[in-house]
Amino acid sequence: MRTIAFVTQKGGAGKSTLASSIAVAASCAGERVFIIDLDPLQSLVKWSKAREATDVPVEHVPPAKLGKALAALEKKGVTLVVIDAPGADTEYSDAAIRAADLCIIPARPNVFDLWACELTRAAIKDKKKDYAFLLNQCPPAQQNARVDQGAQALQAIGALLAPLVSARVDYQEAARMGLGVCELNPDGVAAEEMRELWQSVKRRLKKGAPATKAEPKAEAKVEAKPAAKVEAKPAAKAEAAKPAAKVAGKIAPKQEPQPAAARKQAAAPAAAAAEKSAKPQAKPAVRKAA
Repeated sequence: MRTIAFVTQKGGAGKSTLASSIAVAASCAGERVFIIDLDPLQSLVKWSKAREATDVPVEHVPPAKLGKALAALEKKGVTLVVIDAPGADTEYSDAAIRAADLCIIPARPNVFDLWACELTRAAIKDKKKDYAFLLNQCPPAQQNARVDQGAQALQAIGALLAPLVSARVDYQEAARMGLGVCELNPDGVAAEEMRELWQSVKRRLKKGAPATKAEPKAEAKVEAKPAAKVEAKPAAKAEAAKPAAKVAGKIAPKQEPQPAAARKQAAAPAAAAAEKSAKPQAKPAVRKAA
């Protein structure tokens, strides 16, 4: 079971509308979905009452009971839980962040939402949880310069989910009728946006937080390959240093210049020997350097 939470300290970002529509999109894609409405206003509980189908259940759960509720849902075979948190830094949003595998931070393309995103991101990073931004309620194409600026700002401080979600009547109509946009107008642009968004979220859940440790390891191995037998001891030291580097969350960058320096030292005697020795001695020198 995976859990996503829509969180932001700015009200009016469209969390409940997005949560309901992506839950329906995931359900249509074969997931067993359950929505937890942490917001005291219980907007999604009201949405559920307007909904005739029971395929996407909704329940209001207080923060203190969230952990037990998630454990019970997993036992029942639920594969995806969508949490809608209130638009404020409270115990409700704090509980949502702690419970989520992925925190989605929706923002409209305006400066106030972007500022709020930074505050929300700081709270999520403090709890060491994975997160991604989602640009929502984007204006029509003729105003896309403002959208581009918003996208660039969010990309600069973290991951940005695709696609950008437009301001469309289908979202409001679907919410009013207790539906998702994939049900209201399956062939519409809004429905296509939600299907693409769910696939983007699904890929992010499989991938997890962006890997920052694996790449330096690979580089260290590549650098170690050309090392000659003389370099066996330094290489051993580098291998011994790897566990400590993992604990620190980095591969120590000081180890990278060492193989290059060693190669220069190994090459110098070979070059000097080549100058002094006769032609028969040049070939063994080449074999040793190789």
